[in-house]
Amino acid sequence: MASKLLLIIVFVFDLIAFALAVAAEQRRTTAIVQVDNEKNYNYCVYDSDIATGLGVGSFLFLLASQAIIMVASRCFCCGKPLSPGGSRAWAVILFIVCWVFFFIAEVCLLAGSVRNAYHTKYRTIFNENPPSCETVRKGVFAAGAAFVFFTSIVSQFYYVCYSKARESFQPYGGARDTGVGMGTYK
Repeated sequence: MASKLLLIIVFVFDLIAFALAVAAEQRRTTAIVQVDNEKNYNYCVYDSDIATGLGVGSFLFLLASQAIIMVASRCFCCGKPLSPGGSRAWAVILFIVCWVFFFIAEVCLLAGSVRNAYHTKYRTIFNENPPSCETVRKGVFAAGAAFVFFTSIVSQFYYVCYSKARESFQPYGGARDTGVGMGTYK
């Protein structure tokens, strides 16, 4: 049977990752063009950079959550065989979907954190176009949060299906006799 303690720990890690990603979306860096009249140029002024730390924290909590699930399930490829049937089929499908969602979530969180930390350092003279104050696009951390949520659900279903298929496996020679008896034939 699936470990309830493991599922609770993974749920808590995923919940923290989700909350950090939502907070990162709300606290994204914004910038304004500042005019320096004395030196005759424009430049960008950025506000707080806390979203980078929140995005990286979310990235790390999701990574830890995925690592716990994969270690507990032996990454699906090691350990004793799984019983054929619906649970094994679902475990295979959910394993693949879980990794796809995990990869998308991690890319969104990492890219958002890197882009949020980038601040343009150049200046323009008044007669030129104002500088481009680049910031992370709205929705990058939100997409990461959505895929953290999807990864959380799918990884827990994967672990439950994996555990069910692992527990129901019975090797040959176990309680039932699967061989053909040849003792009565001469």
